[in-house]
Amino acid sequence: MSTLKEKFKAKADEQAGRVRQLIQEYGHTKIGEITLSQVYQGMRGVIGLVTETSLLDPNEGIRFRGYSIPQLRKQLPKAPGGNEPLPEGLFYLMLLGELPTEQEVTDMANAWGRRSHVPNHVFDAIDALPLSTHPMTMFTVGIMAMQTESRFAKAYAAGKMSKADYWDYTFEDAMNLIARLPRIAAYIYRRKYKGGDNIQPDHSLDWAANFAHMLGYDDESFYELMRLYMTIHADHEGGNVSAHTVHLVGSALSDPYLAFSAGMNGLAGPLHGLANQEVIKWIKNMQQELGGGLPSKEQIAAFVHKTLSEGKVIPGYGHAVLRQTDPRFLAQMDFAKKHLPDDELVNLVWRIYEVVPPILQELGKVKNPWPNVDAHSGALLEHYGLVEYEFYTVLFGVSRSLGVLASLCWDRALGLPIERPKSVTTEWLEQFVKGQLQSVEHSTHAGSEES
Repeated sequence: MSTLKEKFKAKADEQAGRVRQLIQEYGHTKIGEITLSQVYQGMRGVIGLVTETSLLDPNEGIRFRGYSIPQLRKQLPKAPGGNEPLPEGLFYLMLLGELPTEQEVTDMANAWGRRSHVPNHVFDAIDALPLSTHPMTMFTVGIMAMQTESRFAKAYAAGKMSKADYWDYTFEDAMNLIARLPRIAAYIYRRKYKGGDNIQPDHSLDWAANFAHMLGYDDESFYELMRLYMTIHADHEGGNVSAHTVHLVGSALSDPYLAFSAGMNGLAGPLHGLANQEVIKWIKNMQQELGGGLPSKEQIAAFVHKTLSEGKVIPGYGHAVLRQTDPRFLAQMDFAKKHLPDDELVNLVWRIYEVVPPILQELGKVKNPWPNVDAHSGALLEHYGLVEYEFYTVLFGVSRSLGVLASLCWDRALGLPIERPKSVTTEWLEQFVKGQLQSVEHSTHAGSEES
């Protein structure tokens, strides 16, 4: 039976042939146009990356290798007695483009268990930081401290690696990183919030359940939440800050530890992975201002208008690409209806969901007035007692490793080059636009003379 690595190599060789043929036959084909506003406004809608693992459709939401989140929840293997997909299966799907069997998922979990040992110097590096340090800073420091274990870096430095081998060492680093990240993240959580009472891993559990166990939450429904959370946050195509950063830094042949750490520094930004923390803060401020409990729709509407009148956004609503309710939000809502339908905070999230979109639609302030994944996740975590909001982004980062590291394996397997887009100055753009206008005026004037 072929190993995961052997299967990936066969898929990568086939895909590389398709890519070479595309470039050879259609390399000069234009696939889009760029406007001046896109250059200044975050390159929104500019097609400039290839990411094999997932694709974000504005109307259907994220699809992992063609599978929607509802399909994944039905078709990916599950833990015995569980209802939520195992993240091991999603990684397998993103890497190979095929749904795994239960045995293949078990093999993946076992492989990560064998690779999960974290060297002591990594914990020492984390311990050297003040307890007041943000957990995302501790997380990236831990990842960087573990870079001493990079097989890619060691082989490259020793001159033992050809270009054809890049994917192999990247694959090994990616597998080791994914296996070890829950241990590092849980250590940070227990150190910062639980007095340093560290919990050893239980390798009889799957990857997500073991993570929950090391955090200190041995509850089957919380295991299920972690399986769902790790699955739905794993990837969101390649243009988001964390995914793009891993690809960009990796394109310089920086090893997976360096590339992933860079991506996590991007994830730590308030416009990216910190957003779920902002949602909970906003909801708590609402409750405090309105006297606690479950506010009425009218009270929520008034608070929403107040927030907007202060020049602020409603956190958790709107998305750069999506134009409908985020399927990841709906998956969490479905989970909550099964496991915690009477939770007050969760019911407040649902009531906000009824109130906010019509207001935003009426004001016309955003193209997408619907909630994204961050609008719901914090309320679920708080229900189980994980109330340390600063840590939520670390959970996001552990999950996101699945997608960005699978993508990095594909980058190396396809031999993608260093990323180096052309940049210009504002003066260059002013001269370019002026030249375009003069060209149009000249053509118009010439046309009128000829007539």
